[in-house]
Amino acid sequence: MEGTDPPTLPPQMFTTSAQLLDLTDKKLMIALRDGRKLIGVLRAWDQYANLVLQSTIERIYTGKMYCDIPRGVYIVRGENVLLLGEIDLDREDDVPLQPGSVQDVFAEQNREKGETKRKDKVHRRKLRALGFEDEGEVLH
Repeated sequence: MEGTDPPTLPPQMFTTSAQLLDLTDKKLMIALRDGRKLIGVLRAWDQYANLVLQSTIERIYTGKMYCDIPRGVYIVRGENVLLLGEIDLDREDDVPLQPGSVQDVFAEQNREKGETKRKDKVHRRKLRALGFEDEGEVLH
């Protein structure tokens, strides 16, 4: 198949800060590298994809619950953005989880972290029994 060029992608497939122009003044959900999820209206951005969000909330998910913590105007450094997308305003309230209080969600989150730690500890013990060693463990 000589002479045939590979298919080219449309320009909108490339994510650059210029793509943010279409998202200005729209409600977005942004996932950050540290795991936080922010929801807010994109008001400004620069060539590094640093973002200014207005009416921002931080949404915390755990189990079958979530809670929203109001954050107001929020500046996000572009390198910390993992994923962002526009929220469909017609389906915004169709969250299949129950809203909960901040205290309930944090308590559930701490319970889940404790359960994960316990499972990891059991997993590490099984690996040690098979001859594997933890990362950073001192060899004797």
